[in-house]
Amino acid sequence: MKVRIEQSKATGTISAPPSKSMAHRDIIAAALASGTSKITNVAYSEDIKATIDCVRELGAEVTAGEDFVTVRGAFPYDNAKEKRKFMCRESGSTLRFMMGIALGLGGRNSFYGSAKLMTRPLSVYEDICKANGIVFNRFDDRIETEGKLSSGVYKIPGDVSSQFITGLLFILPLLKGDSVILLLPPVESRSYINLTVKALKDFGVDIVWQDDNTLFIKGESAYVASDIEVEGDYSNAAFLDAFNVLGGDVKVTGLDVKSLQGDRVYEAYYEKLSRGHATLDLSDCPDLAPVLMALAAAGNGARFIGTRRLKVKESDRGEAMASELLKLGIKTDLYDNEIEVHGGALHAPTEPIDGHNDHRIVMAMSLLLTVTGGETEGAEAVAKSYPDFFEDIESLGINVKKEY
Repeated sequence: MKVRIEQSKATGTISAPPSKSMAHRDIIAAALASGTSKITNVAYSEDIKATIDCVRELGAEVTAGEDFVTVRGAFPYDNAKEKRKFMCRESGSTLRFMMGIALGLGGRNSFYGSAKLMTRPLSVYEDICKANGIVFNRFDDRIETEGKLSSGVYKIPGDVSSQFITGLLFILPLLKGDSVILLLPPVESRSYINLTVKALKDFGVDIVWQDDNTLFIKGESAYVASDIEVEGDYSNAAFLDAFNVLGGDVKVTGLDVKSLQGDRVYEAYYEKLSRGHATLDLSDCPDLAPVLMALAAAGNGARFIGTRRLKVKESDRGEAMASELLKLGIKTDLYDNEIEVHGGALHAPTEPIDGHNDHRIVMAMSLLLTVTGGETEGAEAVAKSYPDFFEDIESLGINVKKEY
């Protein structure tokens, strides 16, 4: 899909979309419970659809309403099931969450997804499988495991994706015997771990931080069905609030001011960008990188540190943003764990923006096109996390024209 955006200002009030991070966690926790849970304020992005498909494969019964799901949990779990097949689409969260759960349940498990997803790093699970005698095989179109994880002490590098830690946190409470996860510093994305701890607590499972880097998990615990409303999403609200940095007048509602979401930091980071050239650490909020880079390009420039993990997202986000910003006249310097965006005068692109099949690249560059005008190709990628993005910004007065 190609989208043309005319120069236009955003004004109005809009509700933040539901948190994809919390919806993943709440749906999975409900699927591991006994009884029926109702999860309200759910947006059916492609990633959430993938998680729903996968919890059904666990044995949960999911009924999807317009903006809610009811989940009849899979407890007691069918550990004798000969083979499970998880269709993860393009969702890294779904893949890593479900892989941890599947390893704990045991048996033979296959994981399928897009070609890009199948190349995402999984070394944490590979190492765990090797240490526990579990078969782990990667193929071009799938990943297969066979064997069962036991409780115990797991040492996990703290500077890898927190999704591995979340996958283990989901399953370790169900195993016989207590477990400990030792995070080897430095620990990044701690906020996402805390989101998982909160979700598990909402469903009756308590995880204890023994110190800054040690998680204690009591074995033979049980998930309890619960009714939960998914909170607003700071990650996607950041794209709506960004219009204010570009001269718009937008009020974003529906966000919990006490939220544990790490991407809440965007508010402070926008303020720093508005004051002048800033140095911003992305190690705990990598999903904000594209929108922050876009705003830096439109303003005073910025230096971003803690950017190493941007290379293994839906695209290499540093490279992708650098190539697209250049089309608007902005130079970007890329280093191993640092990115420098040089601010300057934006000009309209002479060729369409490439979305790089990455929802956050599409949304970030669409913000800048409201300043310059221009076209984006591959705009359908927004369906991964925010399918109503273009309709929502159109409701704020942005002139959007779609071509299929």
